[in-house]
Amino acid sequence: MDKADLWDTGKVEAADSNDIIYRGKPLTSNAQCYWKVQTWDLAGRLSAWSQIGKWEMGLLAPEDWGASSWIGNGQAGPAPYLRHSFTLKGAVKRARLFAAGLGYAELHLNGRRVVPSNERDPGYTNFNKRVLYVGYDVASFLKTGKNCLGAVLGTGWYDVHDVAIWHFERASWRGRPRIRIVLIIEYKNGSSEQVVSDESWKTSTGPILTDGIYTGETYDARKELTGWDDSGYSDSSWSPATVLDPPKGKLVALSCPSVVIGETIKPVAIHERKPGVFIVDLDQNFSGHAQIKLAAPAGTSIRMRYSERLNKDGMFDRAQIETFMEKTAPPQPFQTDTYVCSGKGVETWEQRFSYSGFRYMEVSGFPGTPTLDNFRGRFAHTDLQSAGSFECSNELLNKIQHATRYSYLSNAQSIFTDCPQREKNGWTGDAHLAAEAGLMNFDSVSLYEKWLNDLADEQFDDGRTSIIVPTWGWGAGSPHPAWDSAYPIIVNDLYHYTGDWSLIAKHYDHLKRYVDGLAAQTKNGIIPFDSLGDWLPWSTQTPSQVTSTAFLYLDASILAGFARQLDNGNDAVKYDQLAAATKKAFNDTYYHPMKGIYSNGSQTSESTALYFGLVPENRISLTFQALVADIERQGHIDTGIIGAKNILRVLSEGGRTDLAYKLVARKEMPGWGYWMEQGATTLWEDWKGESSLNHIMFGDVSNWFIQWLGGIGLDPNSPGFRHIIIHPQPVGDLTWAKATHISPYGEIASSWTKIGNRFKLAISVPPNCNATVILPGAHNSEVGSGRHEFQVDLTPRRID
Repeated sequence: MDKADLWDTGKVEAADSNDIIYRGKPLTSNAQCYWKVQTWDLAGRLSAWSQIGKWEMGLLAPEDWGASSWIGNGQAGPAPYLRHSFTLKGAVKRARLFAAGLGYAELHLNGRRVVPSNERDPGYTNFNKRVLYVGYDVASFLKTGKNCLGAVLGTGWYDVHDVAIWHFERASWRGRPRIRIVLIIEYKNGSSEQVVSDESWKTSTGPILTDGIYTGETYDARKELTGWDDSGYSDSSWSPATVLDPPKGKLVALSCPSVVIGETIKPVAIHERKPGVFIVDLDQNFSGHAQIKLAAPAGTSIRMRYSERLNKDGMFDRAQIETFMEKTAPPQPFQTDTYVCSGKGVETWEQRFSYSGFRYMEVSGFPGTPTLDNFRGRFAHTDLQSAGSFECSNELLNKIQHATRYSYLSNAQSIFTDCPQREKNGWTGDAHLAAEAGLMNFDSVSLYEKWLNDLADEQFDDGRTSIIVPTWGWGAGSPHPAWDSAYPIIVNDLYHYTGDWSLIAKHYDHLKRYVDGLAAQTKNGIIPFDSLGDWLPWSTQTPSQVTSTAFLYLDASILAGFARQLDNGNDAVKYDQLAAATKKAFNDTYYHPMKGIYSNGSQTSESTALYFGLVPENRISLTFQALVADIERQGHIDTGIIGAKNILRVLSEGGRTDLAYKLVARKEMPGWGYWMEQGATTLWEDWKGESSLNHIMFGDVSNWFIQWLGGIGLDPNSPGFRHIIIHPQPVGDLTWAKATHISPYGEIASSWTKIGNRFKLAISVPPNCNATVILPGAHNSEVGSGRHEFQVDLTPRRID
């Protein structure tokens, strides 16, 4: 038990104790791998071995799927049900079920759902490039003798029939739902066998009459197939399954958590706005669907429509979020679930293949008057575990933090989306602007890794990519540098937050093609064309050429750093030179020395130039003063989504966290605080609240809370928080704040109070880390791992 048969690392020094690359024997498909560790302390004392851990391998090669085929019913209409009976000849030692469902698959085995909490598995990709599969331990489901394996298939993004302006119904990958399955069984006697999807399976349809990613689900409980997934069920009336063409994309494992029901939300009020039409208020905007519980006669049809806002009369207002759905005859539904009762006592139902963004439900067809107990909201999102927190004495900021986290999760749907209702698309600008907030608050690394693969799949040979990822073609190839830069930016963010450089190596050639292609489109060093930039500013629009050129500089700088990380000296010189040339062109073109401003002097122009490092050293103070003067003149933020991230960071880095705090805590329009004063429970798309009410693109404010108010700062020269900058800033009316972040080395914590002129700070530094502690009005301190406390007297001192 103490001798490794795959790999023994030997003693690893502290500097290399994370992200150790596996250098053992080759790993094989479906293998079980066991591991354990021991540690040395500073005195060289050796610990006992840890408990044994385990991971398992997926299927690494096409032949590992055995004789399995893609199967379905091949027919338009209700959702396909598939089942297969098989007999086990003895006691089972180990069993693994691997399944790839298009668009989604709900798996059943011997009368039970394999994973009851999951939905919309296995996730969304460009199916022409990549198809995901999931794997489960199902040994406990099996029994000696007759067994039954089944699946229900949903259309998802593979068979989009909802008609919107993005026209996913035209996708070349589109086809009827299908699934590929292999169940690998190992018996206790040492033998093994496989159960695979093929033409011997049976298929039928059942209660799911329609399902659509935008439209919703219609379910007729009178058509339920009771016991269909059990071995004793008679499937004599079912038809043979149809073997269907495989998708073009390669099969790869889902490498991030599945979408799950992360929370059940109780409604707070029900109002009957007109006879038989009830508005259910869940008091929280979120992504997901409703669960309904009732007893009613057979055939009773209850319609549930979802919306995030009401009009002044308290009725549904969905004009803004329906705007991109095409007008059809007959009219297609939107964010609508319909349940037809079976009449068999108390019935509980919720849909499984779609989702909506909403706070309110409009319920019609309900027999009698519903109560709060008849409904629950089901918050569905990728199962990202919390990895950070922030709380302070200003409840307004706590509400902004709450709203940011709900918006982030609402837009984590196996990809990163802009909003969970109107579009559900993976807009690149939204993704990179919220990335650091996501990494600071959640264990979201694996989802970003998955989405970066999606981004790579969309790239053209000349480096161009798509404005939404994944896509069937809409938005592909049209350059928008301030948004497309999501590719290098997110790779860079992951490196700095985790210290893992393997993603740099994996995506480096793609990133080179992107930056080279963008640089080739410049004119005199400037991006000349119009594109998406500082989306939805308050009043002052920054020319997109300004932001596009700034992002080219940032991209070139990032790539130069990546080249050095990979010991590629020639590329480091090349991209350093590109960055320098872009910086010169930017200053020559956009800086106005007589006015001391960049471009039109917008807050976005100034803050972006400062934050990206485009301002020459001798102009930094003047440019910063110009930014501060504009903020003080206007009294509020005047940016779109790009400036909103940069401005708070620039102000804090320049010693004006007090001014940044005023921007955030402002209760009047525009500002995050204004949204909270209007009752927002998620972040809005625009400062006035005229568009979507659940967008994440203004979400970097949460990262600013944790880094600059809570004081857990990321050191750009020490990836993975090996060295931490603890710099809490007690500004405004704050009397206390606390923040946490779970880094690769463990939890970092910072908690401070300010009572009168007495400032107290308590911090926790993880093992193998150290921190620079910067206290208000005091000298810096250097500390190692462990818990530390500090006190400072903030009484102003007289200087004679």
